[in-house]
Amino acid sequence: MDAVVRLLQLLVLLLTLPLHLLALLGLWQPLCKKYFPYLMVVLAAKTNRMMESKKRELFSQIKGLKGTSGKVALLELGSGTGANFQFYPPGCRITCLDPNPHFEKFLTKSMAENRHLQYERFVVAPGEDMNQVADGSMDVVVCTLVLCSVQSTKKVLQEVHRVLRPGGVLFFLEHVAEPEGSRAFMWQQVFEPTWKHIGDGCYLTRETWKDLKKAHFSEVQIEWHPPPIKWLPVGPHIMGKAVK
Repeated sequence: MDAVVRLLQLLVLLLTLPLHLLALLGLWQPLCKKYFPYLMVVLAAKTNRMMESKKRELFSQIKGLKGTSGKVALLELGSGTGANFQFYPPGCRITCLDPNPHFEKFLTKSMAENRHLQYERFVVAPGEDMNQVADGSMDVVVCTLVLCSVQSTKKVLQEVHRVLRPGGVLFFLEHVAEPEGSRAFMWQQVFEPTWKHIGDGCYLTRETWKDLKKAHFSEVQIEWHPPPIKWLPVGPHIMGKAVK
C-alpha cells in the first residue's frame, strides 16, 4: 500500500509541477498569503450554508459563559474572514488572531455587518505563540477548520489552555483524517503533499481528536459528522468543546 501511495503522490506531483516549483523557489507562499483571503470569502459563504445548523448549535452555548464584566471575552483563533461572527450571541468582545495580515480588511467588513458584537483587536500571530494575549483573559476560544493547518496542534492547544480562564471553553469544528487503512485515507495521503500548498498549509491526515484528549482539559466533548463535500479529500468533521 505504501508503494502505491508513493507512486500516486508522484503522479499528482507531476500533474501539479508548476505549483511545487513555485513552492520550492519560495514564490508560492507570498502569493498564497495575499490571495487566499479572497478564496476564503467564497468558500466561507458556501461552508456556512452547509454547516449553519451545526454552527448555531455549537455557538449557542457561548451566551452562558459571560465573565465578571457581563460580556464574553472571545478569542477566535485563525479568524480568517470573520465567517463565524454571525453565529455569536450579542455581547461578545471579539479578539481575532491570524498569522495572515491580509485578512484584516475582511474582518473589518464582517464586524461592520455584525453590530451585535464588540470588536477588540486583530492580532497577527500564529496560534503556537499567542504571547500578546494574557493568561486567563478569555472566557471562550473558538477555532473552526484551523487546527488542520497549524504547525503544531499540541503547542496551539497549550496556548489555548493558557489564555482561557478557569472554566473557560474551547469550541472547535475541525476536519480530520479518515479511518486508517480505508481507501479514503489512502487518497488523503496521496493528495496531502499538494493539498497543503493549495490550502495554505492544510493537512488532510491530522488526528486532531487525539491531541484534544491529551491537552489537559478537564472535559472534552466530541461529536463526529460525515464530510460535507463528498468529492473532496477532506475527511470527517469533529465538533465539540473542551473545558479548562
